[in-house]
Amino acid sequence: MKLTCHSYFFVSSKDLQIWSVAMENCTIFTEFIFLGLSRRKDVQLWLFVLFLFVYGTTVIANIGMILLIKIDSRLHTPMYYLLSNLSFCDFCFSSFISPKMLADFLSEKKRIPYTACPIQMYFFAAFGDIECLMLAVMAYDRYVAICNPLLYTVAMSRKLCTVLVFLTYLMGLLDSAIHTGLAFRLSFCKSNMINHFFCDIPPLLALATSDTFINEIMLFIFGTIIFGFSVFTVLLSYSYIIATIFRMKSAEGRRKAFSTCASHLCTVSLFHGTILYMYLRPSSSYSMDTDKITSVIYTVIIPMLNPLIYSLRNKDVKGALKKAIITKLCHQ
Repeated sequence: MKLTCHSYFFVSSKDLQIWSVAMENCTIFTEFIFLGLSRRKDVQLWLFVLFLFVYGTTVIANIGMILLIKIDSRLHTPMYYLLSNLSFCDFCFSSFISPKMLADFLSEKKRIPYTACPIQMYFFAAFGDIECLMLAVMAYDRYVAICNPLLYTVAMSRKLCTVLVFLTYLMGLLDSAIHTGLAFRLSFCKSNMINHFFCDIPPLLALATSDTFINEIMLFIFGTIIFGFSVFTVLLSYSYIIATIFRMKSAEGRRKAFSTCASHLCTVSLFHGTILYMYLRPSSSYSMDTDKITSVIYTVIIPMLNPLIYSLRNKDVKGALKKAIITKLCHQ
């Protein structure tokens, strides 16, 4: 749907006259339309089946991880408290994208109301920031556990963990509010066709008819601060961790320490690698078709992989899962 507005007033101010002329034939859209991942109906059907399986696995794996950590007292430690928050982020991160994407695979026109687009963008960007910062907190947790094991329970108290998690959520929500507010102050007069499968910032800026310089600057500044802080924390933590591991005399101790960090390093590499490629590069190098594939990786695939990586490589999680299954079977 669209409404065409015409401006008929004239004022003495030159700036207002320029604005009036610019708005004279501006089309105000009440909805956006996604171009999606593919326009072929047969391909869309196969994509629906594939991503329905992926999203179903994401929901089961992440909710299962949260419940498992909650019910098993052996997992009531700072590491697993942070892991449960990471699983919650992954669940929310994917859930604000995947259900709409799945519905669009079966729709002729992939519409989203103009008022719903900023909501999707806000929560997507917020949980993306939160996950990025959460990985930094988890890196610090591993640093304390390996480099100062005797002080671990004191240094990573429940109160400190709660404060750190609260700050990650606060920073993510505030940063997302800034970018969403700036994005929807722009004019979208010429087209409402978003070359993407959800309301992400770069494709929306590409659609804007007004100047996006402020948006790009703010995106780069805040993105660099949050992403840079996360990467710096991870690198600094692991530099101390690696130095500590190499000083260990026991081969078994070194193996156990490396095993403890392997899952987190894998998660960090996947998430930070795709974010780095997607956002922290010049706008002139954007290719929407290529970026849509990259977006699938960090919005759909990574939230599914994270709980699987931690569960498959973690003896405590596997032990708690076996115990929960056995307890369930015994009560039947």
